[in-house]
Amino acid sequence: MASEIHMPGPVCLIENINEQLMVNQEALKILSAITQPVVVVAIVGLYRTGKSYLMNKLAGKKQGFSVGSTVQSHTKGIWMWCVPHPEKPNLTLVLLDTEGLGDVEKVDEKNDTQIFALAILLSSIFVYNTMNKIDQEAIDLLHNVTELTNLLRERSSPDLDDVKDAADFVGVFPDLVWTLRDFFLELDIDGQVITADEYLENSLRPKQGTDQRVPNFNLPRLCIQKFFPEKKCFIFELPSHRKNLAQLETLHDDEVDPEFLQQVAEFCSYIFSHSKIKTLPGDIKVNGPRLESLVLTYVNAINNGFLPCMDSAVLALAQIENSAAVQKAIAHYDQQMGQKVQLPTETLQELLDLHRASERQAIEVFMKSSFKDVDQKFLKDLETQLEAKQKDFCKQNLQASSDRCSALLQDIFSPLEEEVNQGIYSKPGGYHLYIQKMERLKENYYQKPRKGTEAEKTLQKYLMSKESVSDAILQTDLTLTAKEKELKEARLKAEAAQAEAQRLEEIERQNQLMMEQRERLHQEQVRQMERDRANWLAEQQRAQERKIQEEARRLKERLIAENRRFQNRLRRLF
Repeated sequence: MASEIHMPGPVCLIENINEQLMVNQEALKILSAITQPVVVVAIVGLYRTGKSYLMNKLAGKKQGFSVGSTVQSHTKGIWMWCVPHPEKPNLTLVLLDTEGLGDVEKVDEKNDTQIFALAILLSSIFVYNTMNKIDQEAIDLLHNVTELTNLLRERSSPDLDDVKDAADFVGVFPDLVWTLRDFFLELDIDGQVITADEYLENSLRPKQGTDQRVPNFNLPRLCIQKFFPEKKCFIFELPSHRKNLAQLETLHDDEVDPEFLQQVAEFCSYIFSHSKIKTLPGDIKVNGPRLESLVLTYVNAINNGFLPCMDSAVLALAQIENSAAVQKAIAHYDQQMGQKVQLPTETLQELLDLHRASERQAIEVFMKSSFKDVDQKFLKDLETQLEAKQKDFCKQNLQASSDRCSALLQDIFSPLEEEVNQGIYSKPGGYHLYIQKMERLKENYYQKPRKGTEAEKTLQKYLMSKESVSDAILQTDLTLTAKEKELKEARLKAEAAQAEAQRLEEIERQNQLMMEQRERLHQEQVRQMERDRANWLAEQQRAQERKIQEEARRLKERLIAENRRFQNRLRRLF
């Protein structure tokens, strides 16, 4: 997502008040809102050498950075202008215009070194702006880099040629763009025309030889070659007549040397097309908040009497971003648990599963936002906080379960308690009725959902609190039941005597009925035997008749067959 940048003009990023550096909070607020990776272009050079003019051109404006017209240094400290990158919409272009070096009004030259160091450390493209030509004075001024070598390496090394130590930081050093203003020399060496880049390379080429002055000559050149492997050189003609230079930013294009305008256009085109995202060791891309952290870290180091150390800045940035990553992960965990968890959970495992899922997501959020978490210090801190949150959720879950179950028990058992108070169970058999009702209510309780892990424990606690009531009902039941038993036994004896008399009378009546039944049965059996005999005789008669008919039929069939055989023989004879 593109960052919204609304900067109509530059603001002071680092104020230089009485040669004391101070960070401007308004500028930091602007940086903190830039979420895109940043391309940081910083320009350094002697005062009154046209640095601000070039930076205004990079911003696409005629005016912005202050362009002075007197012998007094105009820009103080470091000024910042954040603009959308004209060719790469996913990047933000941060332009840093620095206070001119070599101001004769300064008391302490160390202040120049501080500005110089900040420009290098904050930028991804470092523009070194000098006048007329590349000379030893200009190279010696850039030799400030050598003052940073022991501070910019992760490991100390007394040998400048120990390339290994410095190589770790070469990848994060800015590209060097050397601009030569009011250039008047011919680009020619030994009769051969050369380019501006070749002129730069030739100026930085070390000398061979055993002269004791050679190492002093080569030292700044070796430093520049080592820390700035990517180098580019631009030359600029005098832009206009000297009398017009004081109002350069207000001149129309037709009042400016066309060749100068072309040179400026080529410079801007190169900066835009070769934009290099500001990075830190470990290929960490810098955005607005990270650049804000670097500014604070470096300026604080300088104000405490030290030249800024990139390694310390990275660690400080890691401290800030990893702390923020932990808070972001915790916030994500809280959000996920808040959305997914409904206390109380039915089981502890359900809560633990939700915790683990949210914990995994929180750690993923942390890993995406963190960097350089040395010894996984912040990851361990996150895990500790997540573990504490898990314990807190478990504690909340227990309390929520207990509260939910207590409320359920009150709601379910309060009618039973009212019945007890009304004496409904103070009667023989009341205890049995009480226990039956209690069991039904317990079953009702068990069927209620989402009681949580304290369901059984809370129920048993409630039942224990009602044991005295249960015992009282039982005792009342036993007392009333004993009296009722005595009455019942007397009643049962009278009922038994009456029942015995009724039984004997019933036996007599049954015996009479049985005799009558037997007689009727005997008469019925006799009649049945007579019917059975008559039926048998009739059946025998019918069987005899069927037999006679069958025999007649077979005889007839034999006669017919015999007649056919006789007829057949007669036919054969005749």
